Amino acid sequence: MSGPDDFDVDKRGMRSSFERAAADYDRVAVLQREVGDRLLERLGVIKLDPKTVLDLGAGTGYIARALLKRYRSARVVALDIASPMLVQARRQSGWWRRPGFVCGDIERLPFADRSVDLVMSNLALQWCNGLDAAFAEFKRVLKPGGALLFTSFGPDTLRELRTSWAAVDGYNHVNSFLDMHDVGDALLRAGLAEPVMDVEKLTLTYTEVNGLVQDLKTLGAHNVTAGRPRGLMGPGRWQRMCAAYEQFRQQAVLPASYEVIYGHAWAAESSAKASDGVVTVPLSVLKRRPGSD
Repeated sequence: MSGPDDFDVDKRGMRSSFERAAADYDRVAVLQREVGDRLLERLGVIKLDPKTVLDLGAGTGYIARALLKRYRSARVVALDIASPMLVQARRQSGWWRRPGFVCGDIERLPFADRSVDLVMSNLALQWCNGLDAAFAEFKRVLKPGGALLFTSFGPDTLRELRTSWAAVDGYNHVNSFLDMHDVGDALLRAGLAEPVMDVEKLTLTYTEVNGLVQDLKTLGAHNVTAGRPRGLMGPGRWQRMCAAYEQFRQQAVLPASYEVIYGHAWAAESSAKASDGVVTVPLSVLKRRPGSD
C-alpha cells in the first residue's frame, strides 16, 4: 500500500497536531529535553561568540532559554511552525530578557541572508519533506564562519512500533526517518563545510503499548505521512498490534527505541576554497578539547 510519496509529511496536519499538543507538551517531553541537553553540551567544543542565534523548531523554548543563559549578549530568536508552542515558550521566559518569537517553517525561513551566527535545531528536521530545502535555508541565513548544530531521529526510531504495525496491515503508522549518512550527504549538497555526524541509541520503557502511544499523542508526534491509514481504527487491529509488540517485552517492560542523530557543520568563510565539492574552514573556529595534544 506504500508508494514513493507515502512518507511525505502533511505540513498542515503536523502543525495542527503540535498546536493541540502545546499545553501538555512539557509534561511528557523527557526525551526531547535530554537530547536537547546533549546537543547544548556540544557547544563547548566550538569557538564562537554569536551575536544572533536561531532556535529552529523551538517548541516551548527549552533550547532558546538555555542559549540566552549561555550567550548573555546574543539575540536569540525561537521559531516554530505552531504558534501555541510559542505562546507556551513566552509564558516560560523571564520578564527581563526573553527570546524573540517567530512563527514559521524551517524549510522557508523568514530571515535575511547572512544574518545569523549560530543555528540550533533539536529534533525538528524529521518533520521536513526535504532536508535539501532546510539545509539550503540554514546555509543562506548563516554568516560566513557561522555554525549549525542539530539533532534528528534515525531509521531505528520506534522500530518496535513499526514492526508491530507491519504485522497488522501495510499502512504507514510511524513516520520515516533518514539515515545518518543521508543527512551528512544533504549537508554537503547544501555547501555546508566540515560536517561531523554521530549517532546514539536511547530507549524509553513502558509497561503497556498504550503508554507509549499516549505519550506520542501528547507530544503531538502523530503519524502525519501521506500513507497513513484513514478513518477510525477497529479494536481488532489495535489488539493485534499490541499482541505483536509483546515479542519485545523484556524484564516486564516494553522498550521504545530512539536513534538520535547529532550533526554540526559550518558556513564557509568567504575566503574558503572549494575543490571537488569539498569546502574547508579554518581550524581557528574549533576549540581545543581539554587534554588534547
